[in-house]
Formats: sequence, structure tokens, C-alpha cells
Amino acid sequence: MNRHFDVIIVGAGAAGLMCAMEAGRRGRRVLVLEKAGRAGNKIRISGGGKCNFTNLEVSADNYLSRNPHFCKSALARYTQWDFMDLMSRHGLSWEQRDHGRLFCEQGAGAIVDMLLEECAAAGVGFHYDCDVGDIRREQDFSLHTSRGEFKGTSLVIATGGPSIPRMGATDFGLRVARRFGLRSIPFKPALVPFTFPSGFLARVLKPLAGISLEVRASCNGVSFREELLFTHRGLSGPVMLQLSSYWNRGDPVHIDLLPDREAVEWLKAEQGAHPNRHLKNLLADRLPRRLAGMLCEQEFGDQPLQAFSRRQLEHIGATLNGWRLLPGGTEGMRTAEAATGGVDTDELSSRAMEAKKQPGLYFIGETVDVTGQLGGYNFQWAWASGWCAGQVA
Repeated sequence: MNRHFDVIIVGAGAAGLMCAMEAGRRGRRVLVLEKAGRAGNKIRISGGGKCNFTNLEVSADNYLSRNPHFCKSALARYTQWDFMDLMSRHGLSWEQRDHGRLFCEQGAGAIVDMLLEECAAAGVGFHYDCDVGDIRREQDFSLHTSRGEFKGTSLVIATGGPSIPRMGATDFGLRVARRFGLRSIPFKPALVPFTFPSGFLARVLKPLAGISLEVRASCNGVSFREELLFTHRGLSGPVMLQLSSYWNRGDPVHIDLLPDREAVEWLKAEQGAHPNRHLKNLLADRLPRRLAGMLCEQEFGDQPLQAFSRRQLEHIGATLNGWRLLPGGTEGMRTAEAATGGVDTDELSSRAMEAKKQPGLYFIGETVDVTGQLGGYNFQWAWASGWCAGQVA
């Protein structure tokens, strides 16, 4: 068995597979080590099994990083259109959903199969069920694994972040970075539902479990307009997942329940036109009835509109357009779709993803401090960063 390779890639996820096929196309002898029993497990479960593989609109504004400019080079060199061309060559098609999100019509497994076919054509080797232990470097990198020792001229770390630990995710990439003297930023759950103190949960949220509606949610100067979902554990839905990436413990979130309406002016107009109408019934015209009932019971009271003073209506309107909530936390890495943090981008070349202090060592995908918003952006970063490393590793 050959034990020496030009390129060893740790991790057979989206970024690792892209890097492997590109390096293999250059005639490099490539070995991919994966601790799971097969490649692409996170790809396979993404997008409800359909894989939201990219987005029609991709820019640096869709990513979080200590250095917001770092991702620009890779995203410009390998675009969403490049990946769509790859899919077309394999006979795969996609459907477009809201906010420019693209999903594979043949299913997430077809994306994995496509990448593996490309790797096979490029002569890439794989070892599955392979745990990597100690990594050392003399002239080449030496990896001690459960499958024996392997040596590589170049080493690519594509192990992602620690989100969804049941899939085997860990902070392995940051441990490797520390091993070679590179700075990193601790991982934090992102794209994750919010949790709330037990009292508020029982009194307000659990009775609303299952209700969804489109809102605008804001925190720390950013806002998103998408679906909000009440659950028996707290608040979820795309809008809350998006916001969670920007939230820090102790920060309030503000929810505009009527994003298309200036609530105060609407209430005043309705008071003049329908003074005897009860507030709960009016709110039920615009909000789910259970939500309207809860707000009147817990926040506003329910009486004919004419019974509310101007100041009371202004308070109600301000709450409808900016309901202030204080989450207790999030569901954590257990359900997070991604994680912020990773290897500090100042340590890496933005063109090649290569460590400046350790030539031949590369970090790609979610292992790097670049985290996309919900909507296919993390996959596009995986394709782009993996492609860039694959051109030079």
C-alpha cells in the first residue's frame, strides 16, 4: 500500500471533496482521510435531503468573519455559476426557491455522487473509518491514523466545525491550527434556534407552538425578513436562524410582527373607523389568531378600540413593530447548522488558503473563520475555498 502522497486531505465533506478533485486533476497523488464510513454526510442531510447547494446572489456581505474582505478572492475565482456548470455536465438540475436559494432536484445524494465521480476520474484515493491522531512535520507531514501512518507533501484540513456533533463534527481543525502555531477564533453555534427562560417559554411560547408567520427580526444592527416559527423549545424558522449568527448572550432581539404596516397609524385609523371593535379581533385580521389572543392576554388587554388612550395605542403599535425579547440562549451545537469562528484568516492566504507560517498546510471550508448566512452560502464557500486550495496544494 502506498503511504506517501502529494496531497493528504483530512475530511471528505463539501470542501474536502472539491479540493481533492481539483488537486487530482492537476496530476497530484491525492489521499482523502474520513473518519465516517462514507463521504459527504452533512451534504446528504442538508436542505431536507435536497441540498441548498448555492445561491443566485453571492457576495462578501453574506458572510461573517473578523476580516470581511478575506472571502472575496475565493468567491470571485469560483462562483455559483461554476458549480452550476459542473452540475449541468453531470445531468443534474435545480429548483429556485425564495431569496435565490437553489436546491438539487435529484437530491443531496446526487451532489455527493457527482463529487465522488469527479474524484474517481482524477485518481483520488479514500480511506474511510479513519481517525487521525498525531500530526508531525519534518520535511513532509506525517499523520498517525487508525489506518496506519501516511505522509504528504501538502496537508489540507477540511474537517469543518463542531456543529451537529451527532454527525461526528469536532473542533479538530482548530487543534491542528494550534499544533502548528496558528491563531484561531473559538467556534460558536450559528444558524441555530433560540431558547428562552422557562417562565416565558411556558407562559408565552409553548401555547403558540406550530405557528409561523413572516416577520422582520433585528439584532446588533442587522435584520432579516423571513418566516418565524414558534416551537415548544423557543423560536426558530429561517429568520431566527439567520439572526442567531449575529447574537451574543445578553442581547435582546426585536421582532416586527407587521413588517408592511406602520402599526400605530393603523391602530389609530381603525379606532376612528371601528371604535367598538375589540383589539383581539382586529389583530386576528393580520396575525394568527392564537398569537393575537396571547398578545392581548399577556401584553395589551382586550377591549373595544375606543377604550384605549392615544398613549396606549402608541405602546401597542410600538410593540407590534418591535416586540422586544430576551433569549436565554440557543440550542447550541446540537442543532446548529454552522458555527462562527475558525482559523484566523490573518494566518492564511486568501488566494490559496495556505498557512503563511507553514507552507504546504491548508485550511478550507467551515474550518476557516468565514461563516455564511442561511441560503446556500456555506456550501458556496466550501466549493470556492476547496477549489482555490486544489489549484496549488
